[in-house]
Amino acid sequence: QVQLVESGGGLVQAGGSLRLSCAASGRYFSLSTMAWHRQAPGKQRELVAVITAGGTTNYVDSVKGRFTISRDNAKSTVYLQMNSLKPEDTAVYYCRLIGTPDYWGQGTQVTVSS
Repeated sequence: QVQLVESGGGLVQAGGSLRLSCAASGRYFSLSTMAWHRQAPGKQRELVAVITAGGTTNYVDSVKGRFTISRDNAKSTVYLQMNSLKPEDTAVYYCRLIGTPDYWGQGTQVTVSS
């Protein structure tokens, strides 16, 4: 069984930064692909960033150059550094361990004011 616990969300002004963390329990974190998703009010959940076990990363176009996903396998934690935040980044951000089955965190709210 895997548990994912996100933290680091909050209220920030446009242009500011936040770092989200997702701490994972379980034995297989270092072997797993991890991802961050977000869901804004009235919108579908979207994939924001992915990092493979080997450290390869990929981003949705809207966050490229502003967000960075990283992982610390010793701490079983994945991070999302978010810079130059925009009001349209406002959403609940979810951590996901991609596997069979998938595991999801409970989400953390990020609100960017204009």
